[in-house]
Formats: sequence, C-alpha cells, structure tokens
Amino acid sequence: MTVKKPSLLVLAAGMGSRYGGLKQLDSFGPNGETIIDYSIFDAIEVGFEKIVFVIRKSFAIDFINRMENRWSDKIEMDFVYQELDILPMGFSCPVQRTKPWGTGHAVWVAKEAIKGPFGVINADDFYGRDAMHVLYNYLNQENNYAVVAYSLQNTLSDYGAVNRGVCEINQQGYLSKVIECKNIIRDEVIYYLQDEAKHILRPDTLVSMNMWGFQNSYFNWAEHFFIEFLRKHQNTENSEFYIPELIQFQIDHNNLKVNVLHSNSNWIGVTYKEDKEMVAIAFNKLIEAGMYPFKL
Repeated sequence: MTVKKPSLLVLAAGMGSRYGGLKQLDSFGPNGETIIDYSIFDAIEVGFEKIVFVIRKSFAIDFINRMENRWSDKIEMDFVYQELDILPMGFSCPVQRTKPWGTGHAVWVAKEAIKGPFGVINADDFYGRDAMHVLYNYLNQENNYAVVAYSLQNTLSDYGAVNRGVCEINQQGYLSKVIECKNIIRDEVIYYLQDEAKHILRPDTLVSMNMWGFQNSYFNWAEHFFIEFLRKHQNTENSEFYIPELIQFQIDHNNLKVNVLHSNSNWIGVTYKEDKEMVAIAFNKLIEAGMYPFKL
C-alpha cells in the first residue's frame, strides 16, 4: 500500500471585508509577489508536492492563471470552489444568504482533491519556513492531528482589533480547547472586551492562526458536523461553521488528540489596508537576510 504524501490546502476564498479587497491577489514582494507566493516557495522547500487552493468562481480565472504561470512547473496544483450552493445532499442555500459558510466548509469542499494527510493554511497569512517545516515533518511522520501555535504578541496589528483562537493545553500537552477571542487590542496591555469586561491576555499566550495538520478522516467528520450545523442554523443569516468547532467536538468526545506544535517562525499577515506597508517591509528584510531570492 502506497503511503500518501502530505498535501497543503490553502484557503483563498476570503472576501477581505476589513482589508477592502482581495488580499490573496495583492502584491507584497518587490516583484509583485503575493503572500501566497512566499508560502508556496516554503512549501516546496520543505517537501510538499501538491497544493490545493480553495477559491471562488468570481476571481477564479485571474487566480488560476497567476498561480499556474508562476508555479505549475514546480509543484502539482489543484483548485476547488467554495460557493454558497456547495452543500451536503438534501440542503440548499437560502436565497438571502450572502456570507460564506466558514472555514470548516472551506476545508470540506476539498474532499475530492485530497486523499491523504494534509496541512491547512490561510492565503493571507504568512507562517514562515520553520512553521511549514514543522508541519510537513509532523504530517510525514505522525498519523494524528496538530495545530501550529504562535505567541499572541507576534500576531497583532498596529491598526485595529483582531480575532484570535486562544489555545488551552492539557497536562498531557495536547490541545484541550480553542477559545475564539474577538476584537483583541494591543494598548498598554493586550486585551479583549466581553460582556462589558476587559479580559487581559499574556503576550506569550499561544494562539491558533489556522495552521492545522489533518488526516483524511476530517472530511467524514466535517460532513456529519456540517449536516447537523445546517439543520440548526441553515436559515440564520450570519451563521458560520468554523474549523475549531469541529475539532473541539471531536476532542470533547474523545475521538482524537491534537498535538500542539511550536515554531520559531514569526507570523506576518494583513487584516487592514494599513498593514500592507509593514508586510512589504518584513518580506524585504527576509530577502536581505537571504531567506528568499529577490525574485521568486
């Protein structure tokens, strides 16, 4: 029996509402490179041989042409769509629905394109070479699930609030819970407001940036979970099925253990348009340090 090598799934269907445009196609490198380009470069460097992109039909032609022109001779690529009407059998999208179904749905739509273990990343987040290496090695050696965790202080924006998944770890070192904390602000301290109370977070709090290591069992679990989600929330306009909700359900029911992987990489990402200059400067510093060629 041939062991399937890990694939990398890139979630690139986001609408960029706070950014004001498609972050996944915006230029950040000195020769028009996107954040995805640097992630793909790292993925190839560490050993990934296939990348699957989750995109939307509204920008598919531009996206596919761009990726194929730059990378098709270096790595196998596949493209799948996350659209509102791609649902489990027996369900249809409410006419008034405009909001995507969430990150859990974004991974589920790739079920036909991925046949083995796989990593998951966001297209508009740069995770760093070391993090990509840690993820690939884990998937290549372990038959289990994992999350790559970052220190909160390295994931904040200077231009506004961000949402982060705070990781709680049990005594055995496995993930016990991901708590979605919204509108985290860095002032004199790092905090978020909930129920009119200020909750202070330590700078070294471990958070998930949606960099996961999954096995193929994800797709069956996701389908069952998504069906139950739709039965309850199909007609709730802003309801979303998030990856951590599914993972939490499986942890709570003792169906899996999720390893917490630590990385020395610095996360780089854009939430607001004002973040763009900072990200461009960060990539230029990495180029000057010899991590990347001037032109990918």
